[in-house]
Amino acid sequence: MSAESPAPRAPARAPSRRLSYAAGGLAAALVLAVSANLLTERLLPRAQVDLTAQRLYTLSDGTRQVLSGLQDPVTLRLFYSRRLGGSIPVYGAYADRVRQMLEEYAALSNGKVRLEYLDPEPFSETEDRALAYGIQGVPVDQSGEQVYFGLAGTNLLDDERVLPFLQPDRERFLEYDLTRLVHDLSNPRRPVVGLLSALPLNGDPRAMMMRVPGAGQPFVIANQLRQFFTLRDVAADAQAIPEDTQVLIVAQPQGLADATLYAIDQFVMRGGKLFVLTDPHSESQASRPGPNGQPPADTASGLDRLLNAWGIEAPRDQVVLDQRGAWRVRANPQDRVQAVDYPAWFNATGDSLSAADVATAELQQVTFASAGQVRRREGAGIEFTPLITSSPEAMLVDTARVRENPNPARLLAEFRPSGERYVLMARARGMLKSAFPDGPPPPPEGAERPADLPAHRAQSEGPANLVIANDADLLEDRFWVRVQDFFGQQTATPFSDNGALVANLTDTLAGGDALIGLRSRGESLRPFGRVEAMRREAEARYRQTEQALTQRLEATERRLRELRQGTGQGGAQSVITPEQRAEIDKARAEIVATRGQLRAVQLDLRRDIEGLERTLRILNIALVPVLVTLFAIGLAVARSRRRAAARA
Repeated sequence: MSAESPAPRAPARAPSRRLSYAAGGLAAALVLAVSANLLTERLLPRAQVDLTAQRLYTLSDGTRQVLSGLQDPVTLRLFYSRRLGGSIPVYGAYADRVRQMLEEYAALSNGKVRLEYLDPEPFSETEDRALAYGIQGVPVDQSGEQVYFGLAGTNLLDDERVLPFLQPDRERFLEYDLTRLVHDLSNPRRPVVGLLSALPLNGDPRAMMMRVPGAGQPFVIANQLRQFFTLRDVAADAQAIPEDTQVLIVAQPQGLADATLYAIDQFVMRGGKLFVLTDPHSESQASRPGPNGQPPADTASGLDRLLNAWGIEAPRDQVVLDQRGAWRVRANPQDRVQAVDYPAWFNATGDSLSAADVATAELQQVTFASAGQVRRREGAGIEFTPLITSSPEAMLVDTARVRENPNPARLLAEFRPSGERYVLMARARGMLKSAFPDGPPPPPEGAERPADLPAHRAQSEGPANLVIANDADLLEDRFWVRVQDFFGQQTATPFSDNGALVANLTDTLAGGDALIGLRSRGESLRPFGRVEAMRREAEARYRQTEQALTQRLEATERRLRELRQGTGQGGAQSVITPEQRAEIDKARAEIVATRGQLRAVQLDLRRDIEGLERTLRILNIALVPVLVTLFAIGLAVARSRRRAAARA
């Protein structure tokens, strides 16, 4: 009995000992985790790992450059009503994001950025202060109580910059807005940019006087450029460009006199930076009435005399079509409204944007409308660097195809990609010779030559720097930005990066690149590329088949009308013969069959796309749980085998 008594007690103590070890290990792990968090918070307060695809939580080099270069303190005051976050949780989450980024700015500025967080309660001094800065109040409910969510910045000179209301839909531009505000406070002097254009970039007073709704306002890009530069208009008949102008933007140049062309030429010869936007067909001009109430007949523009002399060509007789990023537009073929890809309006994305140039490396997409190509002339000795190209799914067509009653459905049906990439925008650099080798031309009739006209230069002082784009519609609001009225304030929300592109290029030409890398950061639309490619290919096939079937249908219907009228043989008949009756029945049957084929083709258009989308949906919903389950089963099997091996 004594020898057998210990046997039943051993198993009872073993589980108790294992339970104690497990509890002790869990407590030790908890203490270790808390200690590690406390040490990390104290020793590495700014350490973080950004695993997002677009590096959303990593400040750009441009922001770091601006913050490290601050000489004087800048104070940023965030006015945020806690009630706004309590009523609308989206704003509460966005407020945390704003605070996190502001604290990152303060940490990287070596104490130059000072932060203040203020809650402007109703009828308080803080609310009065917010209103004095220009922070916008918004009613949150029917009571009319105002809430605030804006940022005000000041420097030692009492200069002020304000973001009246921070909206979550501009989160991808948050770093840009904050850095721009800090940059403006730390750099009161701005580069001077001249603007010469046939487009009403600075607004149309005539349209504003006529009270045309939505017309006459300045282009958003003009307002945006004023935030970074001193923008000055240059008259279309100017004989000299002001000496303090650092960058000259020439957009949609039409009918410029030789004296004005000479002024632009000599501006470049003296070392000025030129940004040219010509256009084979200006959609912007075509959509705006001229002085006579009708759009102008000539919507093309060019700077051929200067560009050709410098070794560059921007043809105005052809337009680039690109199917890869084509816009969906409403077309009305045969009185049937439908959505059709319009390859004359397209987004340049991905490998179409140069990753080697600082002005385009951070961009996601740029929208073009009826754009032409830019190319270097054969034998030219300049350095020609493409910035934006079309995709290989592109072709050239005559400008008349998109200028005179464009038919999107027919344009798509006749689309045949060439497989070639066409340059839409490029940089040019090199020693240039003047386009006026014999000196200045005579002044315009009735005008006198300025007494202070600079001396003629036959060639550039050093390597000239140019940017050439053959599409002035880059500047048109409707192709890149949505302007909405937000409680009386105009809010611009970009959906394409045209504005960022123009500002980036102007910055590089003006010599400053601090803001270039952050103008278009954050989330962007990332559609399923394979689905989009399949949809484009299927629709192209559908349009081609539809074109042939439609022509056959029209011919059959025309023949049916002739048979009914008895004019098939050239004369009127009052009695339809049995032969004609058989032809009529045959034509009706053919019409029914053709319409059925059209419906079948349209069904095939959707079938492949819907099948792929259904497959992707099933994979997204079911595949991840299945993989997790298989992993858990495999882990359990492996553990059971290890335990069996240990017991053995």
